[in-house]
Amino acid sequence: MTHWRKAEFRDDTVWAEVDQESVPVQKDGFVAIVYRPGGKAYKTRLDRLTLLDEEPLTFELTAPTPKSSGATARGGIKSAPFSGLKGEGVVVQLWTDGACTGNPGPAGAGVLVRHKGNESEISEYLGTGTNNIAELTAILLGLQSVENADQPVQVITDSSYSIGLLTKGWKPKANQDLVKSLKQELQRFTDVTFVKVKGHAGIDGNERADSLARSAIDNRP
Repeated sequence: MTHWRKAEFRDDTVWAEVDQESVPVQKDGFVAIVYRPGGKAYKTRLDRLTLLDEEPLTFELTAPTPKSSGATARGGIKSAPFSGLKGEGVVVQLWTDGACTGNPGPAGAGVLVRHKGNESEISEYLGTGTNNIAELTAILLGLQSVENADQPVQVITDSSYSIGLLTKGWKPKANQDLVKSLKQELQRFTDVTFVKVKGHAGIDGNERADSLARSAIDNRP
C-alpha cells in the first residue's frame, strides 16, 4: 500500500505521496498527488504543496501515476461521450459555445465555468468571424480562465469540428493560427477531456453558453 498525506494545493485539498516517515516522495523533482483517495494521480513540485499535520492514509490508486513529470506531463487530451460527464465538484467544467449572425458575420463566444458549486461566465464579442472561429475561441477563453492547470478539466462543446481538430488529429484547412494557439494553451494542462454534447437540446450548461455567446453579439459596441 502507498502512504498519502493530506496537503493544500492552491485552492484544493489533495493527498501527496509520502514514505513511512511521512516525508514526501520525490521522483525527478515531482511529488504524486491525488484529489481523492484511490483516484487518478497527478504530479506537481513539492514547493506547490502545503503539507497538513494529519495522520497519513494508505491506499492504492485506481489509475497509474503518469510516467511523465510536472510541466512535461501535459497533453493528457482525450474525448468522452456525454454519458461520461463527471460532476463539477470533481473537475472544472467549461461549457463553451460560439454564435454567429451570418457565416461569416458578427460573432460571439460564451463560456460557463462550473467548479465546486461555483459558477462564472464569459461573454465576449469577437467582431466579424465564422461560427467555427467562435466555437474555437470560446474553448480558448475557457481554458485561459483556469488558473490551476494541474486539476482535471472537462471542455463540454457541441462542436464536432473543434473536437476533431483538438482530439482526433484533424488537419485545419482554415483557422490555423487559432488552432495552434489552442494546442499551445492545452499544453499547460495535465488532464483535459473534451465532451461532445448535442446543441440546442435543452441541456442547461450548453444553453447557458449559447445564450452568453449570443448576448455578446446582441450587446456589441
